[in-house]
Order: sequence, then structure tokens, then C-alpha cells
Amino acid sequence: MNRYDSNPFADEEVNPFANVGGGVAPANPRLSPLPPEPYDRNATIDIPLDNSKSLQAKEKELKAKEAELKRREQELKRKEDAIKQAGVVIEEKNWPPFFPIIHHDIANEIPIHLQRIQYVAFTTYLGVINWLLAIIYLLATVPVAYFVWYRPLYRAMRTDSALSFAGFFLSYLLHIAFCIYAAIAPPIFLKGKSITGILPAIELMSYNVSVGILYFIGFALFVLETLLSIWVIQQVYTYFRGSGKAEEVKRGAARTTMMAAI
Repeated sequence: MNRYDSNPFADEEVNPFANVGGGVAPANPRLSPLPPEPYDRNATIDIPLDNSKSLQAKEKELKAKEAELKRREQELKRKEDAIKQAGVVIEEKNWPPFFPIIHHDIANEIPIHLQRIQYVAFTTYLGVINWLLAIIYLLATVPVAYFVWYRPLYRAMRTDSALSFAGFFLSYLLHIAFCIYAAIAPPIFLKGKSITGILPAIELMSYNVSVGILYFIGFALFVLETLLSIWVIQQVYTYFRGSGKAEEVKRGAARTTMMAAI
């Protein structure tokens, strides 16, 4: 800058170069105030969230709930102590583990010299033989029934074959006979209580009512199966006779007999 140039701040109301030589520049009341202090973002600002009355009310409510819980715990403990003093044993259901329905803890509640007898009795209570027979019935009768009478009936209905109808009638009559036998469950072929018929159900009701009720349910199911089976064979026979297949079977049987005789 040229020193002879005019002062660039000459027209300003406040000249910073004025009175350079000495003295204090006179105060100018028109000066702007100092800028505000920078805002501290990390500073905590206390904003009252609730008044003191609501806080006291909530604290009072929490104390009341806590006192109520303590009172209930003491009441429950008093009842448990009274039950223990009366000699009543509280049994917690713990067996079977996946779906507890009864209380059973031989190892911790039965004296050690009696545990063997109790375990054997528990084994007989479960009825291992009956369970095995039930599994055999399930695994054997369902597939056998499918191949013996259900598939012949399905084939007879589909192809209208007189021979398939004859095979169905023979096997289905055996099925009905077994259902009648199982509903009664006489001790003829299968002794014991392996079939839930009416006779073992009556016998069990005299000393084990819960198991006897289950046997009565099994008896009712066998009766229902028998009635349904009789209805099925009656309807199939009505159709079989009306379609003329009965005469065809008779002619086939006569032809077979004649050929065997020859």
C-alpha cells in the first residue's frame, strides 16, 4: 500500500488508527455487544420430568405393592408350614419328565431296602407286556388290514371285479369277528388284560378305577368299530348283489368245483 494513500477507515464511525500516538480512545456507546459464549454440547441440562408430588405418589404406590407381595409370601409360607405340621405331604408332579402328570420319586422318598420291590412294582404297573402287545397290534394289524381287506375292497370298487369282492368279504368277516372278540375280551386265546374289553374292564373297576375307566373307553371304541364294520359290509354286499356280481361269483365257484372234480 502507498503511504500517501488515504486512510481506508476514514469514513468509519470508529477509526482504529485514530489517536495512535497516545491516550485512550473515547468510549463509543454505539459499539455492538460482545458475542455470546459458545454453546457446550456436552453440558448437562436439568429438565424436570415430573413434579415432586407425582414422584411421591409413584413411590407410595411401589411401596404399597411391595408390602402386598410380602404379605402374600408370608401368607403362603404360613399355609405351607401348617400343612407340614398337619402331616400332609405336598407332592409335585414330576413324571414323566416331558409331561408330568404324577408324583414319582423312588430314589429320594422310598427307604433303600424297599426300593427294589417298589421298582419292580412300578414296572408291572407300567405293564411292559401290555405295551409290547399294543405296539405289536399297531405295527402288525394296520399294515395287515390294509393288504388283507382294504386294498381288495379298493380294487373291487375301482375295477368292479367279482373276485376282489369275494376276497374282501372273506377277510372283512374275520376283521368283524376279531372286533367282537376284542370288545368282550374273554380269556380264551389271549389271557390277562392285553385287550381292553368289557370283561377285564369290569374286573379292574374293583381295585383300580382309573385303569378300569380306560378299559371301558377301549371297550366302547371296539364296539364302535364293530358297528361301523357291520355297516360297511352291509352296504358293500347290497351293492354287490344289486350289480349282479353275486351270480357271477356263484358261476365261477361252480365252474371251479366242476374243474376240480374232473
